[in-house]
Amino acid sequence: MKPIAARITKGITHGTNLPTCDNSGAKVLRVFAVKGQRTVKGRYPQGGVGDMVLASVVKGRPDMRKKVVPAIIVRQRKEYRRADGTRIKFEENAAVVLKDDKGNPKGTIFKGPIAKEACDRWPAVAKLANIIV
Repeated sequence: MKPIAARITKGITHGTNLPTCDNSGAKVLRVFAVKGQRTVKGRYPQGGVGDMVLASVVKGRPDMRKKVVPAIIVRQRKEYRRADGTRIKFEENAAVVLKDDKGNPKGTIFKGPIAKEACDRWPAVAKLANIIV
């Protein structure tokens, strides 16, 4: 996992229902943890584009439901600032389900654009992305 040059505003909080944009079998995830997040006592963990989260599958195939899966946030509605000064935001939030903690995606097709920051940090996600914004 590589560092990101952009200043990512954390837009996905603990308890967020996050739709997926791949064909892994999960449709909606509920975020309950953010990997590598250090906060003060009592503060809910928050994540942004490029962060790995742990989530439970709320909607999807029956064999996937109620399972805990790692996922990467690839789009968020909350705008964030890039290193060149531009600000970017997407129409909806989205995540990609992983099959292991190394960053290999479970699905083979991604729908919609993927943020450049997520592709820089996770090269396995960048290989399958059609549109990188």
